[in-house]
Amino acid sequence: MGVYVHFTDDQKYRANNVDLVDFLQRQGEKLIPSGRDKRLESDHSITVRGNEWYDHSAESGGYAIDFVRNFYGLTFPEAVTMLLGGEQGEIYRPASQKKQEPKQPFALPNPHSDMRRVYAYLVKTRLIDREVVSYFAKAKLLYESCEKSKDGTKEYHNAVFVGYDENGVPRHAHKRGLYTEGTGFKGNVDGCDPKYSFHYAGTDNSLYVLEAPIDLLSYITLYPQDWQKHSYVALCGVSGYAMLKMLELHPHLDHVVLCLDHDEAGIESSEKYHDLLTEKGILCERELPIHKDWNEDIKANHGLPAIPAEEHPQHLIRDEICKQLTESIMTVKSDCSADILSALLTKARSHLHWGQFSEADDCLREMCRLSVAAAAREYRQMDHSRDLSTVRSRLHNGFRTYQNRGHLKTRLDLLESDIMSLRGFERVVTASEKEKLAECYEHIAAHGLKGAILLEKHRQKMEQNQGMKLSM
Repeated sequence: MGVYVHFTDDQKYRANNVDLVDFLQRQGEKLIPSGRDKRLESDHSITVRGNEWYDHSAESGGYAIDFVRNFYGLTFPEAVTMLLGGEQGEIYRPASQKKQEPKQPFALPNPHSDMRRVYAYLVKTRLIDREVVSYFAKAKLLYESCEKSKDGTKEYHNAVFVGYDENGVPRHAHKRGLYTEGTGFKGNVDGCDPKYSFHYAGTDNSLYVLEAPIDLLSYITLYPQDWQKHSYVALCGVSGYAMLKMLELHPHLDHVVLCLDHDEAGIESSEKYHDLLTEKGILCERELPIHKDWNEDIKANHGLPAIPAEEHPQHLIRDEICKQLTESIMTVKSDCSADILSALLTKARSHLHWGQFSEADDCLREMCRLSVAAAAREYRQMDHSRDLSTVRSRLHNGFRTYQNRGHLKTRLDLLESDIMSLRGFERVVTASEKEKLAECYEHIAAHGLKGAILLEKHRQKMEQNQGMKLSM
């Protein structure tokens, strides 16, 4: 068993606030000016200013301790000691690890004698149809709980949304505080099984998937026609366990409508689940609320202020890039060989190395533009139904935010791999080979689009951080 090296808060504070420019110069590192920052001559992608650093190629950064750990490959104690000029921390031998406390078994919260507060909150405050609330209450899927604080001086009342397993045993409960002011409490009861969150099973083949129980009741309020024939499940978050369990327990459900929130998390999860279900052969649709969620749509219908929808930032960038492609792609006349694309990728990496983000972005967009035109040209030579407009639409509609979370460097490596694959098509003869060549160009365009989006996100984040610093 190892030892624990303890540094005081003062030591860690002093280490993390070491001026990295002075520190690196003392280590013999050469620095070159880069605006208000300094750039490492040995690695131009890394800039430092004061006690902060940023690696533009890896899209990560932080303060002095993390820099020394990453740049010199040291442990946390070694990095702190190095930054403090050899100052040591106190060494402690750890005691034997404590056993993890067993998880508390699941139990439903204590019910209150009536549901007056639940009806007031859901019907008057959240504007959910009273008959819908009554239906779920009579089915014992919804009730009001009353729990006392640890010191016994306060009572807490919550709406409890219950999820049962296939044997009718309660396995999940989601609590929502019954408050009309401020941000009310919401959360799952300890020991819940996420596969059995709040749900309702109907008789037809349609399953509607929502994020929260109140979203579920709100959706039924908005679209009440024959609602009891349909099935509904609230994920109580964005995890898909409960949705998949519903499909497993009810094989007749072969039509899923994803009705998640109109925000970044909801859009990303909708895309992921749509692809997952489609691969399983299940007909899947996506339906977004006009505002942030379905309850906000109800508020808007009553003339009340409603939280607006939040478009996914990557979608906004995608739309702008694809619009530019549509406007400029007709002028593409040059060939799109592996050598041309490889040269553009090399230029993009060089520009990134020097922090020239606009120039790198131009290279990625040009690769995308050339590849889309090349793919359409190959399809046209085969008399394929995919014309230029179709290839552009496939690029736009095929983009998935959940697949574009990594570092830009990783995306460029994938782009390089596709360009290498392109070299295997130098002697294309058969129609199937030409189709594979066209699809390879489409892959290159897709990676170029994703790379340009990541680069733009990075640029926007840098501008935002810079604006915050200037306002402080």
